[in-house]
Amino acid sequence: MANYYDILEVSQNATKDEIKSAFRKKARTLHPDVNKAPDAEEKFKELGKAYETLMDENKRATYDRYGEDGLKNAGFDTNGPFAGGFGDLNDIFNSFFGGFGGFGFGGGSDPNAPQRGDDLRYDVEIDFKEAIFGTTKEIKFDHLELCTECGGTGAQKGTQPVTCPTCHGSGQVQTVTRTPLGAISQITVCPDCHGTGKKVGTPCKACKGYGKVEKEKKIEIKIPAGVDNMSKIRVSGEGDAGTNGGQAGDLYVVLHVKASEYFKRDGLDIYTRLDINPAQAVLGDEVEIETLEGMKSIKIQPGVQSGNTVKIKGAGVPVISRPSQRGDHVIIINVVIPTQPTEEEKQLYRKLYELKGGKKSQETLLNKVKGAFR
Repeated sequence: MANYYDILEVSQNATKDEIKSAFRKKARTLHPDVNKAPDAEEKFKELGKAYETLMDENKRATYDRYGEDGLKNAGFDTNGPFAGGFGDLNDIFNSFFGGFGGFGFGGGSDPNAPQRGDDLRYDVEIDFKEAIFGTTKEIKFDHLELCTECGGTGAQKGTQPVTCPTCHGSGQVQTVTRTPLGAISQITVCPDCHGTGKKVGTPCKACKGYGKVEKEKKIEIKIPAGVDNMSKIRVSGEGDAGTNGGQAGDLYVVLHVKASEYFKRDGLDIYTRLDINPAQAVLGDEVEIETLEGMKSIKIQPGVQSGNTVKIKGAGVPVISRPSQRGDHVIIINVVIPTQPTEEEKQLYRKLYELKGGKKSQETLLNKVKGAFR
């Protein structure tokens, strides 16, 4: 899903009033009752999710740091207010704003308006326990920065871009095509300035007229405890530089967690298997097992069966937004029957067999049956 701030077209520092105003402007044109585009419903749902999240201080703080995955891991509902349908357009806007009067339609975009830079993605591999307890990683990545030689104008030092003579600064041109059915008017991006509305007479040598240069950057990212495979961490302002004074995009760090041969994760719970012998299953025992935080002693109750579990409360995965709260460590018992017992073990099993009735009990029962028919 796209960045919530991009969906609403607001900055990351936007106030609640600005977010509400942005929603008002977009909701009227995106609602499926008004907009018949195939993707109108999905876009309207995304708009509702973005609005609901950014208007809630707790949700917004979590989203700003960890993105949508962080909201899910923290237990927040991420379905949005319109997951179950929309109902009447009038009712929806009443619930948000007390009516939908005053909604207007925007005009064409200004090519010289500030434009936000592109977001970037960086993939990082971390160990299983690093995901559980958190860690810090140093990463290197390439991104676009404003050219220091021309200050981002793209023009050689001492010169300035001029208004494009083809589109007169609008960034768009109108073409008229005559057909048997009449004249068709079409608005397209200006081919001379590529939509910027400006032309550079003498391009900057450092950036070749682009206004931005690619540079390598090295930063440290803090990975919080409790992240899962494919979790994303947003690092604000570390994406590509914006245009015309627009803010930089964000860097999204995607985490790839190595699987553990011993531990298996399911949400906030950790699962391991413990093999025990029949004697331990019958008599019970106290054994040492490996946990996320080292060896720990647990008790096995007498009479335990294969598939029974022993649970260590609070020894699982931390909740991202509340690290003091953790899932459980669940130990699954597996009673292992020996396949090659020693002679001594065989004798003991035979004795146990006889004590439990075994062959002698069967012979005694058979003799009693025979006697009854004599």
